[in-house]
Amino acid sequence: MFIYLDKDSFLHHLHPVTKIVGLILLFIWAMVFNHPLYLSIIFVIVFFLSILAKSLANFKKFWILLIILAFFSTLLWSFFLRGPTPLFKLGFIQISKESLLYGLAMGIRIDTMIVSGIIFLSSTRTEDFTQGLNSLGLPFPVSFALSLSFRLVPTFAATSSIIVQAQKSRGLDLESGHLLKKIRKHIPLFIPILIHAIRNTDLLSMALESKGFGFKKKRTYYLHFRSTWRDWLSIAILAGLIGLSF
Repeated sequence: MFIYLDKDSFLHHLHPVTKIVGLILLFIWAMVFNHPLYLSIIFVIVFFLSILAKSLANFKKFWILLIILAFFSTLLWSFFLRGPTPLFKLGFIQISKESLLYGLAMGIRIDTMIVSGIIFLSSTRTEDFTQGLNSLGLPFPVSFALSLSFRLVPTFAATSSIIVQAQKSRGLDLESGHLLKKIRKHIPLFIPILIHAIRNTDLLSMALESKGFGFKKKRTYYLHFRSTWRDWLSIAILAGLIGLSF
């Protein structure tokens, strides 16, 4: 359910604040250019970071999504954006060189951001992310709520899988029929999934209350991180590359 990989890599040993700031810098770097050539170079560098983080195993789960996003971005921008250099024209449909390049660039930009996020989630535990947000000055309830969002999608996915298997064991056929028929068969499953999510939320709130969540404003933490030369070097290299790009 979670894509964190317990590896011994350079990125795993970085301070959580360094990884959060580094992720923001990678997003900024992907926004600097609108040309596919330069964005491809950035994508290659970010992909190299995934090798450095030993997170290539997670790309087996998302490589189809990356290809689909790049393809549809290129396709849609090519149709809806007009440029001065037409390559193809059929009635009101016109594809220009500029729109094609821009669509390809946007696809690479989206993939670069997703790959950056995969690297971050592969090398950062949820509790490390919470501690990093606290170190940046966010109140603990806010950082705790944000860390819970990391568990939201895996929890829904696990709940959905359990409910689907339970319904199949009761004789519900979800596999036969065309695509629209399969979708209609899955719609009734949203009700038990939603009820289960509300029940879990209620249990979580009671668990937090029983542990005195928010009773003391000043908290102590089990995890403590220290910045090292790796953190300063990583931020300096990313900031230097972004400055060079500008």
